Order: sequence, then C-alpha cells, then structure tokens
Amino acid sequence: MSLHRVLKHPQYVEGCFGCKASTLSYQNMHIAMVSRAEEKELNAYRDARKYGIQPKTTKLKDIDAAVKASDTLGRAVKA
Repeated sequence: MSLHRVLKHPQYVEGCFGCKASTLSYQNMHIAMVSRAEEKELNAYRDARKYGIQPKTTKLKDIDAAVKASDTLGRAVKA
C-alpha cells in the first residue's frame, strides 16, 4: 500500500490525485522508453549491415558516421 493511502485514506478514491499517482509506475515507463530507443538503434544497425557497412558499435552516432563515410567513399566501410 502506498504511503499516501496509509496517511490519508486506506481505500482508493476516484478523482484523488494521490491515489492515481500511486498506481503509476515510473519503472515501466522508463523501460518502454529505453526499449524503443534500443530498437531504433538496432534497426538502423541491421539496415547498415544489409548494405555491407560495419559500424563500430550499435549506437546511432556510430551507425550514422559509418553510413556517411560509406556515402562519401562510394563503398561500404568497416569501422
């Protein structure tokens, strides 16, 4: 039971901000946000690998740098 419900009222009260806030989970929202960011990076990495480009890491900045270098050289690069 949340501290709000212990101190204010033991039952859930519709319309009470404290009750509503106690049901939210920051951890779940954070995990979802991180998962989406990682999925975006991995999709970009897969796309680069399809064209023979080998970025240093799976981080978006390294992928973008490898793609840019490949475009400049006119061939796939391996970082």
